[in-house]
Amino acid sequence: MAYTVLFNRRFSLRLLATLIASASVTATAAASDKGAVADDAVDKTMTVIATPDDPFKAGGDQLVPAYLDGQVANGGRLGLLGEQDAHSVPFNVIGYTSKMIQDQQAQTLKEVVANDASVQNVQGYGNFAETYRIRGFDLDGDDMTFGGLPGVMPRQVVSTQMVDRVEVFKGSNALINGSATSGVGGMINLEPKHAEETPLTRLGVDYTSSSQIGTSLDVGRRFGDDNQWGVRANLLHREGETAIDNEKRRTTLASLGLDYRGDKLRTSLDLGYQKQEYHGGRLGVNVSQVDFISEVPRATSNYSQNWVYSNLESEFGMARAEYDLTSNWTAYGAVGGQHSHEMGAYGTPKLTGADGSATLSRMDTNKYVDAFSGMGGLRGTFTTGFVSHSVNLGYAAQSKREKTAYGMALTSRATNIYNPSAVAAPTNTYFGGDLDDPRPTSRIRTQGVLLTDTLGFLDDKVLLTAGVRHQKVVVRNYAYGTAVEDTDARFTQSRWTPGYGLVVKPWQAVSFYANHIEALQPGDTAPSNAKNTGQVTGISLSKQNEVGIKLDSGRIGGSLALFEIKKPTGITNPQTQLFGLYGEQRNRGVELNVFGEPIYGLRLNGSATWLDPKMSKTEAGAYDGKNAVGVANFYTVLGAEYDIKPVEGLTALARVTHSGSQYADEANSKKLDSYTTLDLGVRYRMKVQQDDVTWRLGVENVTNKKYWSGVESNGTYIYQGNPRQLKLSMAWDF
Repeated sequence: MAYTVLFNRRFSLRLLATLIASASVTATAAASDKGAVADDAVDKTMTVIATPDDPFKAGGDQLVPAYLDGQVANGGRLGLLGEQDAHSVPFNVIGYTSKMIQDQQAQTLKEVVANDASVQNVQGYGNFAETYRIRGFDLDGDDMTFGGLPGVMPRQVVSTQMVDRVEVFKGSNALINGSATSGVGGMINLEPKHAEETPLTRLGVDYTSSSQIGTSLDVGRRFGDDNQWGVRANLLHREGETAIDNEKRRTTLASLGLDYRGDKLRTSLDLGYQKQEYHGGRLGVNVSQVDFISEVPRATSNYSQNWVYSNLESEFGMARAEYDLTSNWTAYGAVGGQHSHEMGAYGTPKLTGADGSATLSRMDTNKYVDAFSGMGGLRGTFTTGFVSHSVNLGYAAQSKREKTAYGMALTSRATNIYNPSAVAAPTNTYFGGDLDDPRPTSRIRTQGVLLTDTLGFLDDKVLLTAGVRHQKVVVRNYAYGTAVEDTDARFTQSRWTPGYGLVVKPWQAVSFYANHIEALQPGDTAPSNAKNTGQVTGISLSKQNEVGIKLDSGRIGGSLALFEIKKPTGITNPQTQLFGLYGEQRNRGVELNVFGEPIYGLRLNGSATWLDPKMSKTEAGAYDGKNAVGVANFYTVLGAEYDIKPVEGLTALARVTHSGSQYADEANSKKLDSYTTLDLGVRYRMKVQQDDVTWRLGVENVTNKKYWSGVESNGTYIYQGNPRQLKLSMAWDF
């Protein structure tokens, strides 16, 4: 079982002590990769190869073995179903390890998932949030799971310092991740770092242009006669100016992972604190009042203001446990949560002319988010005649409460995105609630019961998975300031949502698969330019069908998928200015993913996605047949590493990213151009006495290309891609 802890300032130390005691001696065993070299002990001359015959007990907390010198894993966590080998499930999932995070010097989550063409990075609605568009559908950063649990991770931006795995599930996932409130096109799960068998003391120092300096410490030890006790601690502080003019950023993180692994009981406790601060940061450009997309300003230009800031602070925690009732049956569970506080002043230029002229207003926000989630269940295996069964009965629930207040300046000031200058902060004259004492504005509760059975035929060469979830979604909205419930924006719905899939393995290295999944989730949230701003608009039912083929030869892995996803989508009615579920988005696509080491010393990780994202069932057919906002028809990423001989320990890295054009409004009258970027790097491993020292040098956007990188789903803001930036780091393993 896995228990998870809601750890915030309002909870007393007595509660924490009680939780630790209830989780036995604290902590679970997220077992290290068996059959793969530990990421902190990998020697550059050794290549990690996972084969279909590797010993791996699917369905628990043991991580899927890794490919690519330990950088990529062909599998990941499937919610209540636990960690699964992608070759044996009718779903598409891939994992990126802490070694890839280190080798690419990825500082936040968006820099990790940039390796996958199915995931498009999108900035938040007029703020600094990292959100994701998977298979053309938005996944809020707040909805990512942690060890399979939603509602635990810090809001908006997540540092990678405490993360062992970033696992991307592509496709509708409500059957197994039913508690999440977004993510129809996919889900991102993060696995925490736990102590490995080899003792670790790693001191890191890093530099990022123009003047960010960071220091980190990663310490892990195991204790006991059988190393059954584990402790892993991570510390990080980084601050300074970014490559964007006058933009400053500060990150502080502390995390602790405790685990115990016995013969039958495995427990863990993971606690963390993170604070992200942005000052003078470049936000997007509001294009809602113009019928064109302007030329891109120079790559490092900052059309923001010094008074723009955002402070994001989160305390979070999770406890998990598993207990083997018999050799074939395991009980599992988890509880956890977070307390987050966002406070900021935001000002985004609203474009008015092709010469870059714009107006600038202001919006201050004070928001508190408290979330709690839990899961529990029983999984096991048995046979009936010639048919094997792998069953899972589980329950998962999440509750989230938001307390929000805002202030707005109704008068704006003139500015220009091509020739930005200092603008005095406008005075707030309109308020929603009390900025000093926010009251509740929304509550969302989701809960579901899951039952699945994977039936194996012909020595498990044919696997049929059938499952059903009874999902209930409750949405409540409250008036700003008074916390009086808006009965017109009250939604409750429950439904049985089925899911089923088939895997056929004609050969050991090849599998064919197909699936159908339905999802019941809260609707979209109304943007600030709608009359019902902040309201969660109804409840949506989405459906996915997918077929594909997977390859897992040991040295090369990958997949080819064809899919269709339909989901009700939020649109602002141009007449009433009310935001609601007034249309349907239907995405059809082809997805290709290949990774491995075809030639010794040459490692590849490439992917491509073709999408046909169409709108339908819009009010009076106004946007029927139009492309969905912010979804490119084609997106591809190709990464490679090459070991340079005869210099032992020297490796060159390269990555090319290409995005097709994308529309910036429902009418498809405004379009962002396609773009291509190039990243290059090199790393060198050396010995200093008995210690391992690794140097890494990388340059992102080598050509300093200026481009519009994306548009948020309402078509209000477009965002500029990052300029060229240099990254240099040193990691010393004592």
